[in-house]
Amino acid sequence: MNLQRLAVALKDRARALGFDLVGITTPDPPAHFDLYRRWIAAGYHADMHYLATERALERRADPRRILPECESIVVLAVRYPAPPEDVPPHPQGHPRGRVAAYAWGDDYHEVLKPRLRALVRFVEEQVGRPVPNRYYTDTGPILERELAQRAGLGWIGKNGNLIHPRRGSYYLLAEILLGLALPPDPPFATDHCGSCTRCIESCPTQCILPDRTVDARRCISYLTIENKGAIPEGLRPQMGAWVFGCDVCQMVCPWNQRFATPQGDPAFAARPEVPFPDLLVEMRLTPEDFRRKFKGSPVKRAKRRGYLRNVAVALGNAGDPRAVPVLADALYDPEPLVREHAAWALARLGGPDARQALEAARARETDPQVRTALTRALEELEERGCGDRHTAS
Repeated sequence: MNLQRLAVALKDRARALGFDLVGITTPDPPAHFDLYRRWIAAGYHADMHYLATERALERRADPRRILPECESIVVLAVRYPAPPEDVPPHPQGHPRGRVAAYAWGDDYHEVLKPRLRALVRFVEEQVGRPVPNRYYTDTGPILERELAQRAGLGWIGKNGNLIHPRRGSYYLLAEILLGLALPPDPPFATDHCGSCTRCIESCPTQCILPDRTVDARRCISYLTIENKGAIPEGLRPQMGAWVFGCDVCQMVCPWNQRFATPQGDPAFAARPEVPFPDLLVEMRLTPEDFRRKFKGSPVKRAKRRGYLRNVAVALGNAGDPRAVPVLADALYDPEPLVREHAAWALARLGGPDARQALEAARARETDPQVRTALTRALEELEERGCGDRHTAS
């Protein structure tokens, strides 16, 4: 089959499978690899050590290290819903959290992999033989945003996200490496960010760097998902209501405000009680509740202990006194990580009930790190006066 016609047919098939954007590029080494290596050397990858292994670096430096037969790379994107700017009020006025919009529905890994397999089968049917291939969606050792820019899907914005000039940035990316020389599309050559710095200025933790990368150590998405330990205390007040991921740098982007829509791929439509969860309810999730609620959801990646850690921080930031008894109960959660952050949240809320709960928990606590957190929380209350009700800013 003529490869030019095959490329056209492949794109048509990709759109029929639900991909909104599709382009083709070469497997040439990425021009931004030195930037990536400097990012790793500076430690901006935080505890994501899998990004920094020598094997991972070698493979990111050249896609042919992944698939020696690779002659072209198909880059695809699927849209997910754009979130509203404000959290909708709860009917009973309970404090609500926020979940990043890509995680409102089904896990994109499980959704997109069958589509990628189907697209590979389509190519093989068209050429009448097996074609060497590898496919990924956010899991492969490749610089996928650079590949997307090279395939003509958009430019890399100042917030590090790929931005399409007429559709914005609420997209999930996927790639297929093929042992077939499909004709490449022209790269997206222009930068439409201009002098705009809204994403940089609006980032709650100021994690966006001048070179269009992000310091993961300060990024709310990293802190609430990939980070498996305690959240640095200095960053907790800046996390607001985010309990899984963060959309702020996309929400303020003019290209999203102009072109993004609440509609996305149906697979990523919001599940009930996921986008803006009732924090008082979430803090009481048992392991079974968590597994049931987030089965097939990206949120399960944080595991229950990480998710409730995040919920505790959001409750501390919410400043709602109704959270005190819920957080007091969390001081006896089986997970030390949850107990530690519940102690911090109670100190944020303040009041005699919070103090009493912290004192009772410290008398029973055996984990050294949690005991330290309880002591710090009580010291903070002492400094402020235990009867003061603190409302988080």
